[in-house]
Amino acid sequence: MTNEYDEFLILPHHVSSKHPKMSMFDRAAQFSPFAALTGYDSAINETSRLTNEKIELDESMIDVLKDKFQIIANHIKEKPEITVTYFKPDEKKSGGEYCTAVGVAKKIDEFERIIVMSDGTNIPIDVIISLEGKIFGE
Repeated sequence: MTNEYDEFLILPHHVSSKHPKMSMFDRAAQFSPFAALTGYDSAINETSRLTNEKIELDESMIDVLKDKFQIIANHIKEKPEITVTYFKPDEKKSGGEYCTAVGVAKKIDEFERIIVMSDGTNIPIDVIISLEGKIFGE
């Protein structure tokens, strides 16, 4: 029982003179799974991430905040410790999240419309929804 290709079994293994021998690591990489949907998982995670809508304050709440800003400005040299709750817009989708910063108020910059905290945090005045602290008599 002879096969028509039996004569090739006795020939030496061919080694290319043009192409170097491939490493086992590179050879194995050829057979690794192909990710046709690259980025799909991150897109799904981004879509499922929840954001909050910004609360619009009424006039009475805005007036209360203005009074509290004035109290902070009057006592800024005393380095009042305050708790600021503010809205941080999301960079990728509509909405955002509410953050709370606790620290010493260093400066109220009315031109830039920010509160500068002693740790260097800058909080835009327009997104603040709540100010709390001993300075307000709470």
